[in-house]
Amino acid sequence: MANDSGKAGPLSQQQIITDKKSLTNNHSDTETNHRSNTEMNHHSHTTDFVPIDTCLDELNQLNTGLQEEVVQIDEPSPGGNGEWKEEVEVAYRVDETPPFGLCLLLAFQHYISMFIATLTIPILLAPVICMDADNVGKSEITGTLFVASGVITLLQTSIGIRLPIVQAGTFALLVPTLSYFNLPEWKCPSNIVTLDSVNQTIDFGNETSYIIAGSEEHKEIWKSRLREIQGSIMCAALFEIFLGASGIVGKMLRFVGPLSIFPTVTLLGLSLFRSAAAMAAKHWWICGATILLMMAFSQYLHRFSIPCGFYSRSTGCRKQRFPIFKMFPIILAIVIMWIICVILTETGVFPDAPDQSGYAARTDLRLDAIYSSPWFRIPYPGQWGMPTVSLSALCALLSGVLATTVESVGDYHACAKLAGAPPPPLHAVNRGILIEGIGTFLDGLVGTGNGTTSTSINVGVVGITKVGSRRVIQISAVFMVLFGVFTKFGALFITIPDPIIGGAFFILFGMIVAVGISSLQHVDMNSGRNLFIIGFSLFTGLAVPQWMLANPAAIQTGNKTIDNVFTVLLSTGMFVGGFIGFVLDNSIAGTIEERGLLYWKNMRRRAEKSHSSRYLKERLSATYNLPFMDKVLNRFRVLRNLPFCHTYADSEIAESSSCCFRNTAGCCVMRQKATQQNRLTEDS
Repeated sequence: MANDSGKAGPLSQQQIITDKKSLTNNHSDTETNHRSNTEMNHHSHTTDFVPIDTCLDELNQLNTGLQEEVVQIDEPSPGGNGEWKEEVEVAYRVDETPPFGLCLLLAFQHYISMFIATLTIPILLAPVICMDADNVGKSEITGTLFVASGVITLLQTSIGIRLPIVQAGTFALLVPTLSYFNLPEWKCPSNIVTLDSVNQTIDFGNETSYIIAGSEEHKEIWKSRLREIQGSIMCAALFEIFLGASGIVGKMLRFVGPLSIFPTVTLLGLSLFRSAAAMAAKHWWICGATILLMMAFSQYLHRFSIPCGFYSRSTGCRKQRFPIFKMFPIILAIVIMWIICVILTETGVFPDAPDQSGYAARTDLRLDAIYSSPWFRIPYPGQWGMPTVSLSALCALLSGVLATTVESVGDYHACAKLAGAPPPPLHAVNRGILIEGIGTFLDGLVGTGNGTTSTSINVGVVGITKVGSRRVIQISAVFMVLFGVFTKFGALFITIPDPIIGGAFFILFGMIVAVGISSLQHVDMNSGRNLFIIGFSLFTGLAVPQWMLANPAAIQTGNKTIDNVFTVLLSTGMFVGGFIGFVLDNSIAGTIEERGLLYWKNMRRRAEKSHSSRYLKERLSATYNLPFMDKVLNRFRVLRNLPFCHTYADSEIAESSSCCFRNTAGCCVMRQKATQQNRLTEDS
């Protein structure tokens, strides 16, 4: 909160202490005012002012652990005159639309960027639900996932956070799902075979010892497993809906710091290394070549641009350099290696016997997915049957929901910055989490086997292209729906050889681990407290699931349901490590600066001050307000109390503003709790 002149800037702690010394000459006047204010606060708790001496004494004790009680706020400076200003210069802002041709190109780019990460989910899910040999079934669930992602992205960009952010599948819900299906009762039958692998002399008319892949009997096996996880995902989604609709997301994040996020995200990536290694081991040379190409494109050639031809009505045909290696490193590497594998398959370099090395790199192993899949297929609720619920799966999925919520809030702020938009206000964040919860519920309803979250990959694309238009993302969502309904298109990508996918896993899962480690950038790494929490939570998150894998029947409480709940939770590394990190970080004494929370708190305060009277109200309205709803929301005052409507008054900001007292030095000191104000004033 600025003073009347608007020139008073933030002062350091040393300056304030010096200012206090200069005030000692007028001690008698200060003490008189002090007593007056003390009496006011003693007789009436309605005042929000804190005496100067009390504020200064508190500031002198910052190094003794009182940072959580007193916060010094920097004046907003990006605009120079106190007004907010875009931190990143963009070609098109959130509410602007590029020309139609350019819009299509940018939208298809976003679709391609999210494609590989989304395709990974059904590839990893198929083996644990016994679908691995049913290529037609994999194409159907892949199409379902893309259609659901497109619909949810449209909802998110229209009535959700309304930023240019893509919604897609999430590994945070995949990992608990894999842990759940590792329970002994969900072990896949060993007699599922394909027609090609069965001796042709067998009389299939009287055959009773085999389950033919793709038969109705086989479909019922994997459909029953999908139904089991469907209901649990829908119930977990209700919790995320509650988080967004109730507005407690901001309050929850005060207790979830970097030391809780680090083990959760890092172990999420590390827990998938077995799947990457299993696919890569089918042909290490192909996998290694894929990794080298991705590395070359993304790290060594990303600064090189390729001349491309463009046409526009105003300038006609023109040549423009396009950073293709920077934009599509993973896609380029996969396509190149895919073409190489096609050539090596057709020329007979790869063997045609399943027991020979190199057979898994052939591109004709899953062609039946293209031939047998229908041209078009529209997913619908309950397509695999009536969903069921498992308590053990639900408990594990709740940990994944919390992880996706924290991740999405970070993506919202990153996307707003890169798109040249104001920091998202609380009502927009609440609405975004609400829509993600609804999206996860929709995923469970149609049976994708997964949930939904914001994709960091596409946030990066926004930063690269400098195009923050939400219209581009909405057209990209249309691409998702169209190509998801066009089943043969999804079946085409099912034919990508496993070693190529394994190479992509090495890069993608490694990046997930790196993102988890990067969350520690504002944590004091010289603190023994922090080193203990980091090391212990990470090691335990690796050791306990490994022990559970070796001893699946170790939990014996006498109740099978309770046994399964603890078995699944302890088998999920991200839950074990994240839970330990959360408990230790909130129970072991440490300053907010030491814990890495001071940076987050300052970011929140700056965002709150940006939404003051000097803020560009029209940018907030154009970016985050619900379309066509201003008159309705302003007419019904009761809607002002809904945390996901833009008429919602942030109680935290209001309380902060009322507790702000500016002393003679121009320092804005904010009290966190009114009870502490009264106590400190009375003591002084």
